[in-house]
Parts: sequence; C-alpha cells; structure tokens
Amino acid sequence: MAVKERVGMVVSNKMDKTVVVAIENRSRHPKYKKIVVKTKRYKAHDEENKCKEGDYVRIKETRPLSKTKHWEVTEIITTNELK
Repeated sequence: MAVKERVGMVVSNKMDKTVVVAIENRSRHPKYKKIVVKTKRYKAHDEENKCKEGDYVRIKETRPLSKTKHWEVTEIITTNELK
C-alpha cells in the first residue's frame, strides 16, 4: 500500500509538536472552465518544533496520533526567511 504524501504551507505552529498545513487543490470548473482553488488543512506531527509559519513542508500519512492528527512532517522543503 502506498503512503499518501502531500506538500503544503505551514499556517500555524502555535501548538506543541503540531503544525497546521494548508494544501491547495487547483482544478478547472467543469462548466465555467474557471480555475477553482480549494484549501484543506491538516494537523501534522512536528517532533522537534522546527517548522515555522510560511514554510513549505512535505507531510505523510501515519497512524492516528491524536483525535485529529494523522499526518507527520517528513521534510521542510523551503523556509520562510522573512519571519
């Protein structure tokens, strides 16, 4: 079974060892042909609290770690230099 992986931006790191990652899905509307952007937010486990807001990270699906946390950060792709 393949492990699901997603790439998204960290929008919150206020919790201990947890970050909220927003994943954008862009698709064309079937009738109007306009690009529609849908955003889904995932809570991901960040063991060392390294992620900061604005970082792009890769997350993968894992066993349930809490009621709402089923993902973990595997790597930080780019960091936000402004903060």
